[in-house]
Amino acid sequence: MRNILSVGFLFFLISLSTSCSRPERKLDAPTIAVEDLRRAAEMYREKAFPVRRFSHADMIPHIHKRSNLFSQEILGQSIEGRDIFRLDFGQGTKKVMLWSQMHGNESTATMALFDLFNFLEGADDGFEEIRNTLAENLHIRFIPMVNPDGAERFVRRNAWEIDLNRDFLHGTSPEAVILKQARDNFEPRFGFNLHDQNTYYTAKGSRNPATISVLAPAYDEATSINDVRSNAMKVIVGMNEILQKEVPGHVGKYNDAFEPRAFGDNFQKRGTSTILIESGGYPNDPEKQYIRRLNFMIILNALYQIATEGFTDYTVEAYFAIPDNESRLMDLLIKGVALNDSVNYRVDLGIRRREVEVADPLDYYVSGSIADLGDLSVFYGYEEIDESGLVIVPGKTYEQPINFDSFTPDDAVELLRSGYLAATTAESFSGALHNLPIIVLSGKKEIPFGTAIGSPTNFFLQKEDILKFAVINGYLIDLAIPEAIRWKQKVL
Repeated sequence: MRNILSVGFLFFLISLSTSCSRPERKLDAPTIAVEDLRRAAEMYREKAFPVRRFSHADMIPHIHKRSNLFSQEILGQSIEGRDIFRLDFGQGTKKVMLWSQMHGNESTATMALFDLFNFLEGADDGFEEIRNTLAENLHIRFIPMVNPDGAERFVRRNAWEIDLNRDFLHGTSPEAVILKQARDNFEPRFGFNLHDQNTYYTAKGSRNPATISVLAPAYDEATSINDVRSNAMKVIVGMNEILQKEVPGHVGKYNDAFEPRAFGDNFQKRGTSTILIESGGYPNDPEKQYIRRLNFMIILNALYQIATEGFTDYTVEAYFAIPDNESRLMDLLIKGVALNDSVNYRVDLGIRRREVEVADPLDYYVSGSIADLGDLSVFYGYEEIDESGLVIVPGKTYEQPINFDSFTPDDAVELLRSGYLAATTAESFSGALHNLPIIVLSGKKEIPFGTAIGSPTNFFLQKEDILKFAVINGYLIDLAIPEAIRWKQKVL
């Protein structure tokens, strides 16, 4: 089976006949078929990481189990003494370095790297030509978790509250020093800087989430383009080509203003063609497992194009044709709603949710609040309500204590339909979190409610005296057709 499009003189012939219809490419650059990338991603997905939150200790066994195809080294330790590993693959002369989780709560690409490790160790699956091409042409260095202390708490910064990606110049944190030395000692031709972004970016001019955002960082204030930076741009064009086949319209590009403290900008300045990949949002993918697959697909294809020099067939112009990022998304957008029965004007209401860590840093609850209100016609929602006549009304509290150990989501929906937005706990209920579609109050507390920016989002949407929807912590529940919505909430 042919997994890879043939490379050679044929491409010059193809380019003569297709240059008008495919202006984004000079030639038919060697690439891996999208269906093969999909198959590989599914086949080699590391099942040990089914969710975004995992610790350094969770990761270590999956580093140590690697075969002799990988060489390993501990590059140093974090502030709290956790090892920072590197794994090397391949015997080629073209050096590539990939590093992930500089920010401790940005783990999507880390999961994808372990999928890639599994792929590189695979055999007898039809992908041998790809592996051989990578092994013979590339020397790849992986650093899968630069900020293990932040990962332990699932927070952005390290144990000293330093943003590692703004610590290149001072090198205050040991993790930043380790990453800088890793590049200087290895001197890679290409670098992949792997991050997560918030889920509210869109591709400019579109309602689509920027599921993947990209950047070839500038190396000076003038945002000049030399061969080093243009090569990064061309690799990105190849990645975008794969993404447009898989998730068309879901790719955005970051502003390239020079950031003198950042690693990507400085690595670019020092001669490493640096590609930033930011994993954003995608509908119904809260754990970013689909976005993880996209990371695997575009990184594997990019490595193949670097190995074959196929990236040189793309153009810088095609890089600048990628839409810019815009922050235009809400988790829930309610259009033309009255804030209460006594007002005679209507507004659009934009709600965003956030995860709040608890005592166990790998656990959390969800908190929703009003991000904006007024004319939000330039915004979009992962979920939207656009129904005339809706009015926000507060909910009631069911005063009789309930034994939540035997309380079901269906029981909660019945209370919602009766106008109860919250219930109080019986003494037998224990625990700080729950996943029922109702607010749980401990004692005589009131339901958190408000209609100002920043207010908690717990209310009903009513139309002509009929309760149509419940909004709890920013989640929408259709009372006519309630789905089994479950998310982690805090007992208040």
